[in-house]
Amino acid sequence: MNYLNKLVLKLLKAPLDIEEFNKILRKADTFFENEDLEKELILSNGLPLYFDNEKVYLKTTQNRLKDQVFCIVDIETNAGNAKDGQIIEIGAIKFKNGQILETYQSLVTARFIPLKVQEITGITVDMLDDAPNLKDVLEEFKIFLEDDIFVAHNIEFDYKFVSDSFKKYDLGELLNRKLCTIELAKRTIVSSRYGLQYLKENLNINIDNHHRAFDDALSTVEVFKVSLEGIDIDIQNTEELIQFSKEADCKEMIS
Repeated sequence: MNYLNKLVLKLLKAPLDIEEFNKILRKADTFFENEDLEKELILSNGLPLYFDNEKVYLKTTQNRLKDQVFCIVDIETNAGNAKDGQIIEIGAIKFKNGQILETYQSLVTARFIPLKVQEITGITVDMLDDAPNLKDVLEEFKIFLEDDIFVAHNIEFDYKFVSDSFKKYDLGELLNRKLCTIELAKRTIVSSRYGLQYLKENLNINIDNHHRAFDDALSTVEVFKVSLEGIDIDIQNTEELIQFSKEADCKEMIS
């Protein structure tokens, strides 16, 4: 789906006429030859598009921050990538305009957990005996996520691991827009370090069970709240927040 990069870049600048949108699909190496089927695939994989009056819009360029749903996600895994291992726990929290809307959490059955991972997370194989299998959890999570903004502390790990897991089980891939709370915190919170545990201590976030998925997701929500309060420029829409997190200058470090 390399054509999607081109499509998103165009939509970041302005809405597209539906005919231009379809033309991009026709010229691209798409999964489906049928444009309508390809459009449905894109939407099911979380790219936040909407169609109105023969125009195609990227929702993140239109949504005000107070109207945007952010899905804050954390996962625990038994390996560093989805090829060699799997998710063993997932926690996710839907957050909008300062309020938690919904939550999702699940352990995942696994045959093996390295001792180091057991020591860090406290999760053992015995704890996973009655947990659902990974495909079922991924299917549930995909439905829960919808096309919300995927937010995580160290986004590249969580986003890629989940997306690769989707592909491994023929569940598509992640096309959701994404935001990293490490990047955002560096631009909005004065701190000497930006690991989640350190920020919890620095910001007096009293949530236990570090390295458990749901509790870390809940801690990330609190970091996200503080970061939003620390934005010192006028941000009109969600996409501007995403770009700000990537491009703005870092806060001066504590000496």
